[in-house]
Parts: sequence; structure tokens; C-alpha cells
Amino acid sequence: MRITYLFDPLCGWCYGASPAIERLAALENVTLTLSPTGLFAGEGARTMDAGFAQFAWQNDQRIARLTGLPFTQTYKTRVLDTEGSMFDSAPATLALVAVGLCEPGKELAVLKTLQLARYEHGRDTCDLETVAAILEEAGLPAAARSLRVPDEGLYAVYRKKTSAARSDMVAFSANGVPALVVGEAANRRLLNSNALFGDFDQLAAQIAA
Repeated sequence: MRITYLFDPLCGWCYGASPAIERLAALENVTLTLSPTGLFAGEGARTMDAGFAQFAWQNDQRIARLTGLPFTQTYKTRVLDTEGSMFDSAPATLALVAVGLCEPGKELAVLKTLQLARYEHGRDTCDLETVAAILEEAGLPAAARSLRVPDEGLYAVYRKKTSAARSDMVAFSANGVPALVVGEAANRRLLNSNALFGDFDQLAAQIAA
């Protein structure tokens, strides 16, 4: 069974869904494909201000209560409260593309690393150099080099992946991320994202149905 995971690395709900995504990826006969949407890149990027920081923190607390995952005070202080910084998922998304080109199969592990770096350790994953440093620390120097000096090939794959993900969102009327598209070819279908935050056995049963 092929599962296409529509996500954005700056999406708090995607971080909240990460335990379920990891368990899905570990199932036998499941091929999980990461499909970054670029939802918070380009026109979706913005400058951090007090109003948006408050909105994000309130949303993060909802996710924490539902999932038990931490959104630390360090994250709030160093990331959300840094007025004037960027909220832009392009650097983290480019990093995942670079990892896919240099170390195929490690994208999901790197996504988790980037999420933990942001939400637990308060590192600014909207900053290209910070993200490159995280890749180096994760033992991925080739991907880090590719990110620091990105060429047209990296950007071309980035555009192709995000365009395909956006097309899926439109085709399946996905209102946002996280979202799962299950199946292949004409049999593909959208799974309700609420399933990612409930009983895992029920989620697995919905996918197998």
C-alpha cells in the first residue's frame, strides 16, 4: 500500500502527527512517500510578529494537550518571540529535498530531527544556515553542502515536489496539512486527517479498507 504524506515542516499539527506517521512507515507492505506542500513557503511565508506568535503558541498548546508532544518555553522564547524573523518553510523543505537526493530513505528521520530542533530546542528552522548545521550534526554533510550552495537542480526538484503536492491537495480537496493520500493510480483516496490523532489500530484499518 502506498501512502502519500502531504505536510509542511513548519506545521505544528504535522509535528503532532509524527508518532502516527512513524508507525505507519514501519508497517509491512506500506510505502510512505513524503510530499512537502510548500504551504508556508513563497507566498505562504511571512514575518513573525506578536499577533502571529500568540496565535501560533495557542495552537501549539492545543496540539500539546492532544498529543502529549512538547512545545517548549525555549521554542517560544527563541523562535516565536523573535519579532521580525521569518516564518518560511522553504529552508527546511529544501533540506528534505537535499537529503532525498544525497541520502534517499532518510527524509522521514530528518523531518523528525528538524521538528525536534524547532519545537523542543528552539532552533530557527526557517534559517538556511541553521538547517544546514542540523544536517551536518545528523551526519549528512553532503546534504548540508548542497543546501548551503543550492544549484538549479535542487530547486527544480523542490518545485516539482511541492507542485505535485499542491496538485494532490486540489485534486482531493484537502483543506490543509497533515493529509494522507492512500493507494495508487485511479484508486487513490484522501484519508481524514483526524485519524492521525486517534487510535492507531483504527487508522491502520482505514488504510487497509
